[in-house]
Amino acid sequence: MTGFLHLIVPAARFRLLSGTEDLVEYTFNTGTARHLFCGHCGIKSFYVPRSHPDGFDVNARCLDEGTATQMTVALFDDNDRDAATAAIAHLSVAPEAD
Repeated sequence: MTGFLHLIVPAARFRLLSGTEDLVEYTFNTGTARHLFCGHCGIKSFYVPRSHPDGFDVNARCLDEGTATQMTVALFDDNDRDAATAAIAHLSVAPEAD
């Protein structure tokens, strides 16, 4: 219902340019996932997911126009969470430098 379009990126490729001081963090259950949202408006533009704790899950709908030039949307079967998570595990790993 929040309109989140998940874009998983390695932590090494994520950089928040401003607004860190306005973020509020919320964790629950295991505390692995770090849900971050704006303390003023409540928008959740990115978070650290439980499934990929070494990466960030960015809401692609919050990106400035032109930031992402190409994106492939893949369905995620929440009824088989383990298999679906394993299928996208590579997305939170930074590619090796040439």
